[in-house]
Amino acid sequence: MAEAATAPQRLTQLKRAVFLFGLFVLSACSTVVPRGAPPVERGPAVVAPPVAPPVMPGLPTDNEHHMVALLVPLTGANAGVGKSIANATQLALLDTNNSSLRITTYDTATGAAAAAQRAIDDGARVILGPLLAEDVRLVSPIARRAGVPVISFSNDSSLAGSGAYLMGYSPAQSIERVVDYARDQGITTYGGLVANGIYGQRASTAFLRAVESAKGQVISLQNYDHSNPSITGATLRLGKAGSVGAVLVVDDGATAAGIIPLLRRNGEAGARVLGTERWNTEASIAAKPALNGAWFASVPDNLYRQYAVKYRARFGAAPYRLSSMGYDAVLLTIRIARDWRIGAPFPEDRLRDRDGFSGIDGAFRFSRDGIAERALEVQEIRGGTTVTISPAPAGF
Repeated sequence: MAEAATAPQRLTQLKRAVFLFGLFVLSACSTVVPRGAPPVERGPAVVAPPVAPPVMPGLPTDNEHHMVALLVPLTGANAGVGKSIANATQLALLDTNNSSLRITTYDTATGAAAAAQRAIDDGARVILGPLLAEDVRLVSPIARRAGVPVISFSNDSSLAGSGAYLMGYSPAQSIERVVDYARDQGITTYGGLVANGIYGQRASTAFLRAVESAKGQVISLQNYDHSNPSITGATLRLGKAGSVGAVLVVDDGATAAGIIPLLRRNGEAGARVLGTERWNTEASIAAKPALNGAWFASVPDNLYRQYAVKYRARFGAAPYRLSSMGYDAVLLTIRIARDWRIGAPFPEDRLRDRDGFSGIDGAFRFSRDGIAERALEVQEIRGGTTVTISPAPAGF
């Protein structure tokens, strides 16, 4: 009878059984590639693409400069004056050696509303411009919602207020100034020849008020459109109304130069001719012999002449007369920036400083309704040039 296995023998047999079972499991899990079969091709490892950082709209955040937007036409029919204003803002920064402002220019000719929204998205805290009244009308509501003041170059008084300020030269102020000067020279009776249109309507109202304030009398006020029969008829009607001391012609200088010979021939030979601030924006105004002796009131020209020389030297061309507003808008912003913390809202209340500001165009300040009140001079066209016959006051 065989003897039973001992404990060591049973342990040895158990280890052998576990070992054989392990081999069986490994062989079952192995992939057997038949001899002569093509190798198994494996695709490249799939790697998840890197996640790009989100692209944020607008300019990079600038924590070192005051963000200022300039909205002017850079293309289209008004590109010349728009580019001249843009050049003037850069010249102002250079002349003042100022590095605290960052001025970014946006083209309103491609859409003023879109330009304003881009400027605000880019972080602008104040907008200089636009130039045209219709653009101000589009930009103002967008800027107002964002709490960004608009310092426009328009002179359409109906657009002022609610965060919109107008630097444009006001016909009402120009007419009041020249009528006051005429009164001081003893003129008490007036006539008016006014081109049809919105500008003419507003100028007519300003003229009647200015003469009334000066204790004078408007004998006749005639409107016309730009046709020879209409202009001739207006001068005839004015002459038949009675002799006057001065006649205000509300039109550009070239048209006024054509009207004056008719005025002289049709009964107002001795009347002094008065013009508006529009004449000062025309480079050739003094070269029209028919305008010799005419008076008009506008911003002073002494500093502008120096600016024009500097502008031509830098940019190789003469500036547009309106470009001085761009220069002065930058001077105004630099002055306010002394108390303006970078990144903070523009301190709009400073725009209403009653002491006003000064620049190339002389002293000015914003009234409570947002219209620039200007210190104006009276000029006379004399011998092919303009002569200041009543200087502008230095301040308010």
